[in-house]
Amino acid sequence: MSTLPVVAAIDGSDDSLRALDRAVEEARLRAAPLRVAHVRQYAPWAQPDVLVAGPPDPDGDPVLDAARAHLGERDDTPAAEYAAPEGAPAVALPRLSADAQLLVLGSRGRGGFASLLLGSSSLAAARDAECPVIVVPRPGREVQAPPFDLGTGPRVVVGLHVDSPDEVTLGFAFTEAALRDARLQVVAAYPWPVQTWMTPPGQVVAPVIDEAAVASETRVLADGLLAPHRGRHPGVRAETHVLPGDAAGNLVAASRDADLVVVGRHRRRLLAPTRMMGSVAHAVLLHAAAPVAVVPPAPPEE
Repeated sequence: MSTLPVVAAIDGSDDSLRALDRAVEEARLRAAPLRVAHVRQYAPWAQPDVLVAGPPDPDGDPVLDAARAHLGERDDTPAAEYAAPEGAPAVALPRLSADAQLLVLGSRGRGGFASLLLGSSSLAAARDAECPVIVVPRPGREVQAPPFDLGTGPRVVVGLHVDSPDEVTLGFAFTEAALRDARLQVVAAYPWPVQTWMTPPGQVVAPVIDEAAVASETRVLADGLLAPHRGRHPGVRAETHVLPGDAAGNLVAASRDADLVVVGRHRRRLLAPTRMMGSVAHAVLLHAAAPVAVVPPAPPEE
């Protein structure tokens, strides 16, 4: 059985070349082939410098030629193939993920507004892809002070919602940490301060919520959820960090100098069956200083 490739989506921008370098690393770690794809869109209103004229032939594509030259300067490039699918990137990129184990792309491409933190194609891929997507940010993003001692050495950071755990996302994070011989830092955030309703005069006030008890319960739940994954990956040094406040904010702060931040995409809801990007995943994509892996949920059982 052949190994599914790691797909690098490029468009000739500096962002996509950084993503290409990351895809090489991911393919090498997985002993997987590399597929370099340039989606060529044809529209009369598009910018001339964004389009590549001619048929979708990977041998006559200057963007792919530049990628070949870029990879030729490295001595660790795995076996690579090149593709030039035609169409709108927001549609074509999720299609590329159907027969890939990982899709890697930059946070921004050549089009759009320079002030945007996340391009529309990157957002569409992260939201709609069949496989996990790694989005590589531009360098130099500033984040707030980390919420705990980050330590030294390679790190993978993953978010854990103890009330609604995502086993697929946790499994991906443990696997990625094992591949990199990295510490796995699990961030389990709990809301604090807890919002309370105003009590009318004469009524009994609800007992004060003890933050220490909430933190302790969160840790117990987190450690219980992580136990099976620790058993499957005994070589991974997994740390549990129980933190008050906003989950996205804590993950973004912990992204400083991390190798990867892992978030789950969003589960389909009964009244919202279409694919969605959760608010935490969206915020982390916009602001994290490290590459972000967005993991799709497991397909629903029959």
